[in-house]
Amino acid sequence: MKRTVVLALATLGLSACSLVPQGSGDDYGSTNRSDTTARSATVNAPPPLARDATERQCLSELGAAGASFDALPDRYLGQGCSNLNTVQMHALARDDGRLDVRNLGPVTCPVSAAFAAWARFGVDRAAQQVFGSPLASIQTMGSFSCRNVAGTSRRSAHASADAIDIGGFVLADGRRISVKDGWRGSAQEREFLRIVQRSACRRFDTVLGPDYNSDHSDHLHVEGVIKGNSYCR
Repeated sequence: MKRTVVLALATLGLSACSLVPQGSGDDYGSTNRSDTTARSATVNAPPPLARDATERQCLSELGAAGASFDALPDRYLGQGCSNLNTVQMHALARDDGRLDVRNLGPVTCPVSAAFAAWARFGVDRAAQQVFGSPLASIQTMGSFSCRNVAGTSRRSAHASADAIDIGGFVLADGRRISVKDGWRGSAQEREFLRIVQRSACRRFDTVLGPDYNSDHSDHLHVEGVIKGNSYCR
């Protein structure tokens, strides 16, 4: 059974250090708007599990970033596949409201926190700059999948819910920018998609797009949390 927890850093006694940049951590532009939504998140947490302080802090920071999500129980699924320290994201914060995330399954908390920051500071602000419209939703092609990297015997990051595939973006004015059509589409679409890819490369350990190979012709693949230099193609 899940229990609803209002996350408060002071109550939990967690570090004030945040994985999600605020204000000066902008990826694109220097918009200074209200963070009221981001500070008022309530999230559903799982029954008490043997989570360490780092995992608990990540959940707290994801809630403080304005994400609506459910924390999921750990699952070992066999064959080298697992869902450990994962969440189910439902919506994220943008500068002036909420944005949806579609078709998304379990994702590890650190990658979810990086994704929430990228969506707001990278993607939403790029949409406002390039198209003059905020972001309404991110259309994903899923996250967890118990499978190998194509053409290899090595497990994909998707097998541990540590990766997300993004197929497109929908703006508040109704326009949709798909990776498949927009990567070599209009000048605005090309500019926008390359901005959001470069932004992703500053947050995720690996970012693969249409220029990498034909398997990624219709999506951006993001995985892991950056620890040094990302592999960005």
